[in-house]
Amino acid sequence: MAKGENQKLKLLYLLKIFMEETDAGHGLSMPDIIGELETYGVNAERKSIYDDINLLNDFGYDIQGEKVGKSYVYYMASRDFELPELKLLVDAVQSSKFITQNKSNSLIKKLEALASVYEGKELHRQVYVANRIKTANESILYNVDYIQKAIADNNKISFKYFQWNYKKEQELRHNGMEYVISPWALTWDDENYYLVGYDNESEMIKHYRVDKMLKINLLDEKREGKELFKQFDMAVYSKKVFGMYGGHEETVSLLCDNSMAGVIIDRFGKDVNIREADKNHFVTRVTVEVSPQFFGWVCSFGGLIKIQSPENVVKEFKNEINKLLK
Repeated sequence: MAKGENQKLKLLYLLKIFMEETDAGHGLSMPDIIGELETYGVNAERKSIYDDINLLNDFGYDIQGEKVGKSYVYYMASRDFELPELKLLVDAVQSSKFITQNKSNSLIKKLEALASVYEGKELHRQVYVANRIKTANESILYNVDYIQKAIADNNKISFKYFQWNYKKEQELRHNGMEYVISPWALTWDDENYYLVGYDNESEMIKHYRVDKMLKINLLDEKREGKELFKQFDMAVYSKKVFGMYGGHEETVSLLCDNSMAGVIIDRFGKDVNIREADKNHFVTRVTVEVSPQFFGWVCSFGGLIKIQSPENVVKEFKNEINKLLK
């Protein structure tokens, strides 16, 4: 048999055919495989294909043969990612607010390429799970990459930070001046990415939403705030800060209806201190960042959680409620 123009690529094209055209529910007969190879400019005989399948299996791929009717079909029996795993990843990408719609579509197409064309159709249907709100900042994935590089290289970063106004326009904060921050961690809260870093000017740990950061630059200056972050626990920090809005740190005592046990454990973890107050209530002491968001969280349970102490927080809570009444 005369050799085709792409004969040297035969093994690669064979692998491509199995990856794209077959799965556990869809196999190809030997005539089908020979025909598919011909479309790539490769001529092949049955015996050489059997040898190539054995080579691919020896290398670690899982290509199986199965008798269907009077003939055999061959297919890729397993892959690095199973279909349920890919569906999970696709939905995670699509539901992430911090990834733009264009970037979501691009990532999902790449995930589809990890499955056969038949399984890929199932993944494609997953794209339309809901009309979710997405960020408009196309550079967010690159922002995350810059921040991770700065953390790895122990360098500071500079950036500009914006907020939206009622005209749906971006307004630069800090009078348009650059922020210079020592980045120490990235965290995820309420479907948004946040940078947690040290602000040398205020000598405080602060956080910033990554999708609101513009023009990130890696600086030659080494990071500061190492001593503060030696004892820093991101899990503890995220429990204290409600909606990633900062405030002043306080240890508060909360009187809770017994039905709120799950709510408290979900928010503060299973190791949270809880003691019985009476047969219908328990008391817990937790450290939080006191802010309007914390007060809103307490209010959302309709009186089933009550702030007992300290008195300054109780007074602040009452003042916040009076503001709302006005």
